[in-house]
Amino acid sequence: MQAGPSRGNVRNAAQVCARRGRSYLRPRSAGKYAGHSLRAPAEPAFRPWREAAPRVSFAIAAPVEPALTDTDTTARPAPTENHLLINAYTTHPRSPLLAVSRRIADSGCNLVDTRLSTVGRDVSVTALATGSWDAVAKLEAMLSRLEREEDLKLVWYRTGPKPIQSNLLPYIVEVVASDKPGILFQLADFFDHQNITIESLHCSRYRAMQTGADMFSAQITIGVPADMHIAALRDDFLEFCDHLNLDAIMDPMKF
Repeated sequence: MQAGPSRGNVRNAAQVCARRGRSYLRPRSAGKYAGHSLRAPAEPAFRPWREAAPRVSFAIAAPVEPALTDTDTTARPAPTENHLLINAYTTHPRSPLLAVSRRIADSGCNLVDTRLSTVGRDVSVTALATGSWDAVAKLEAMLSRLEREEDLKLVWYRTGPKPIQSNLLPYIVEVVASDKPGILFQLADFFDHQNITIESLHCSRYRAMQTGADMFSAQITIGVPADMHIAALRDDFLEFCDHLNLDAIMDPMKF
């Protein structure tokens, strides 16, 4: 009969198994696994490519909305650049100035320019008012009531500011002559052929106190283009006046 392994041999075998990464179960110590050797679980192999790989994080970017841009490059008027031109007429000695200026003030508009003149027996007022859109609309409603309630003739319409004409030089022309038909037309025709604008005009017919002769008088403000030769223009104008027997001067405005 063969003898079983001694305790020393079993101990030595267990040590060898431990060095080789095995565990040895003694007989009758672990049931059906008694006397068998179990290999210890191998440690995971070191994989440098996996350890050295940088950690990558992903982020979902918010959608970029297109910038809202205004494609309309047209210059828009300021809120106070709504203009209303008013013409009012009545019979002397009444004057439409008080009634028109009061409505302009009550509506919240501003009075930019005004002209008052008496022509024959009638008095006329020309006023330029400016303000916000609501204020101008309110003024239009007030003028409609004013025309119905009082004996006034009113004409009004919306307009715009006068453009700046920095290339025009202001000159004043004064004309005195014996009254005869067509003088004003001939003066206007001369300046029109010269491409000269008439900015303002006041003319009248009167009887001379000393002699009783019928006289014509005109004060005209003109805009002369800056590139026009002033001496040549003055010579042409004086020659024109000599031909019509008009006494006239043309001087630059000094204010």
